Amino acid sequence: MHSLKTFSGFLAICLGLFPASAVAGEVEDYSDLSLSLPYGFYNQQFGFAAGWVMGRIGYPQPQATMLGTVIVGSEGSAMGFLMAQNLQIPGVDRLFIDPILSFGYFDDVDSYIGGNPNFTGERAGTNDSHEDNFVSGSGFDNFARARFKYLLPIGHGRDQIIPDYEVLDGFLYSGATGGTSWNPLESGRSFITLRPFYRSQEIDGTHTDEKLRTNGIDLGYFWENRDFPPNPSRGNALTLKLSRDFGVLNSSESWTVLQAELDAYHDFGENDWFRSQVLALDFWTADTPSWDKNGDSIDHRAPAYTGATLGGLWRMRGYPSQRFNDRSAIYYSAEFRLTPRWNPFDAWPVVQEHLGVEWIQIVPFVEVGRVAGSYDLSELHSDMKWNAGIGLRAWVQGFVLRVDTAVSSEDFGIQMMIGQPFQF
Repeated sequence: MHSLKTFSGFLAICLGLFPASAVAGEVEDYSDLSLSLPYGFYNQQFGFAAGWVMGRIGYPQPQATMLGTVIVGSEGSAMGFLMAQNLQIPGVDRLFIDPILSFGYFDDVDSYIGGNPNFTGERAGTNDSHEDNFVSGSGFDNFARARFKYLLPIGHGRDQIIPDYEVLDGFLYSGATGGTSWNPLESGRSFITLRPFYRSQEIDGTHTDEKLRTNGIDLGYFWENRDFPPNPSRGNALTLKLSRDFGVLNSSESWTVLQAELDAYHDFGENDWFRSQVLALDFWTADTPSWDKNGDSIDHRAPAYTGATLGGLWRMRGYPSQRFNDRSAIYYSAEFRLTPRWNPFDAWPVVQEHLGVEWIQIVPFVEVGRVAGSYDLSELHSDMKWNAGIGLRAWVQGFVLRVDTAVSSEDFGIQMMIGQPFQF
């Protein structure tokens, strides 16, 4: 009930900010949609916080998406975030870029890294580590990255470089770009990706004074074989990625991480109660081959905020951010995305006139995962952590707004985010 009130309030406070662009029963292009929402929430990191999110689909190019938000909290934390997707590089039709920029100052942040004097002899973040084995402090956390994507001339990308999606009442009507086959030569859009990245994090507290900086390059392959990536009902997506920090410039240390992620979707169709019933499955794993353990110290490991990490917004949502981090990790998740025919916002015609919530989703989900000091499948599948929860999501102006609540053996959390999870 708490999450329902949070979600309803999050949407209802948008009244009068933007006219709805969709008309019920009308087929529309998935472009030229705008989102502008104030929102509020409470958590330990921000305290009572207020923010504003703005998004635009179809700007500055028909296939592109822009999104930005600012947040200010009563505890002294503040951040800004700006991203774009699918910006086409002029003169190279098949080359796209997804830039992201985030900057913020965070007060009294918990970080699951070494330094807590109450847990000498125990490495923070491991699967068996104590839930109170963290350090707290304040500082800046800034990052920037830009993913360059080259569309290969195979599958749905052979003849169509720019997708042409049409939606009806918030669901894909035509223009699917995947989900017809498990053969990338026949179905989906395949990309070779290159992503430079940079991140600087400071944690200044009673027991620690950490300054971590990392910069490097991700090289990968991305097979986008979902019928409609913003809200898929069938198909799959596959990511294979090599991340390398060379230890140059102002980087704290060199390291290498390998990652793989596969998600898949099955549509159970509609019935008298639901417009859509979609089972969404996700698998992710990571390893750090550069990991070099020398006695009690470890060299050439990725920072806790990247690499083999579980907890937070995307994976193991019932645990704090970066709660588990080690050399290797494995993760499984299942969601049942139920879109009822009933839309509570239809009872608020004034809100609907200005906001246009075309559907809501009720999403029970379960997640299991584990980190370990070596990539041993037997160990990774023993003593796994778990959490279960339920999400409430809505389609608003072409964006999926989600609030996920999850409970684990250690914590209960509410996560608010834009976009469906998996392959973020």
